[in-house]
Amino acid sequence: MEPQKSLKKFGTFGGVFTPTLLTVIGVIMYLRLGWVVGNAGLLGAWLIIIISFFITITTALSMSSITTNIKIGAGGAYAIISQSLGLEVGGSLGIPRYVSQGMAVTMYIFGFREGWLMIFPAHNAFLIDIIVFIILYAIAYKSADLAIRTQYLIMGIIVSSLIVIVLAAYYGSMQFSTTDVLKWGTFERANENNLSGADFWIVFAVFFPAATGIMAGANMSGELKDPRKSIPIGTLMAIGISFIVYMVLAYWIARSASTDELLNNYNIMIDKSLFPPLVIAGVLGATFSSALASMVGSSRILYAMGEHRVLPAGKWLGATDKTGQPRNAMIVTGVLVFLTMLLRDLNAVAPLVTMFFLITYAMLNVVVIIEQKLGLISFRPLFRVRKWVPWLGLITSVLAMFIINPTISLISVAVVVLVYGILLQRKLVTPFEDVRSGLFVSFAEWAAKRTSLLSTTQERAWKPNLLIPISNPKTIRAVFSFLKNVAYP
Repeated sequence: MEPQKSLKKFGTFGGVFTPTLLTVIGVIMYLRLGWVVGNAGLLGAWLIIIISFFITITTALSMSSITTNIKIGAGGAYAIISQSLGLEVGGSLGIPRYVSQGMAVTMYIFGFREGWLMIFPAHNAFLIDIIVFIILYAIAYKSADLAIRTQYLIMGIIVSSLIVIVLAAYYGSMQFSTTDVLKWGTFERANENNLSGADFWIVFAVFFPAATGIMAGANMSGELKDPRKSIPIGTLMAIGISFIVYMVLAYWIARSASTDELLNNYNIMIDKSLFPPLVIAGVLGATFSSALASMVGSSRILYAMGEHRVLPAGKWLGATDKTGQPRNAMIVTGVLVFLTMLLRDLNAVAPLVTMFFLITYAMLNVVVIIEQKLGLISFRPLFRVRKWVPWLGLITSVLAMFIINPTISLISVAVVVLVYGILLQRKLVTPFEDVRSGLFVSFAEWAAKRTSLLSTTQERAWKPNLLIPISNPKTIRAVFSFLKNVAYP
């Protein structure tokens, strides 16, 4: 029998920073940022960007804290939550998160197709989707190493597209002065695509998915050399750089195009650049890299759940080949993505993707809140955060859910609760320690302290506790019924 090769491990740059940055800097930046500025104005767009990244940075800080306290296995956020609150809670988020991430792959493929049709409008849309899916799946199936190396190439293309935008600014694209720029918009086109609600929050809802890619690196946790170091550094660096890019681009496009152009031309950023073909290549690269990161990451979530026997056929899903790649999980993921591609229009389910991201963010913050509240000696993270950080992350994540779509938010929460109930019935065996025992001990301590503070003895609540010294357990059988009647109410 041929020995299994050791799985190649990745560092901070390749394993976390690159996939996270390329997922955050995506198609919304290229094709919707101008529309956001046109509706909200420059200050309104900046406020939307700040709020969106504030939600993600607080969660990233909480995630950084928890990842520097435990040894994380495969599965990213699923592994973190499972190791803290048990497999039932982890699985109740992991299963819908896996399905929604598979849907995200399809949405990125559709986004790639739209970019491709800008260049070749006569090409068949479904054929483009199939070809892109085959290339994506081949790269992801081959190995995570090939996926990471492919993303290096895509990062080069995206950086080049940003350079031609900088050169456009240098050579005079910013024709409007700062005083002429619309500071706060009228949101006159915010109600397109049948969106409804408060104008500012509609535009926020369109933009916010751009900031939800912070788990792309964490999903690779099982294939990192040092996840405790790489996840915090890589994720926070990617968020910081992408935040600067979004803020600067909003300023550039606000000074480079009129309000009418921003509202009516989704390709305004392409048109205003110094070399439009390179920016179109950036659009294609951004959607392709996001799809690739989601394909690889979702298969790792499925593999981790299979390894822990959360799902039926867990042994098969949790298997790897001789190179350490989760081939079986990749097969199932490929089937899921292909089936969702056949829907042809994911607008109805697209909000679910964002909702499951936000529910995951909320639960990561809950984990840190619980760990901080319990005051356990075992919670000694290398990266410490203030107690208000996870609370802000939790509150803003929940608020964002209900601002974007209250109905879909309730449906998403109901799905998580339903999956939790199903997993609870399966009596899963957790292969690691979690904080649930600490919770029960904490409740017991609280109850004992409350009892000791009562002004009078509560005889009515008295129960006998019997301590019977015996040398042989068999000798107590004869009097067991008597002892039972004494101790029972």
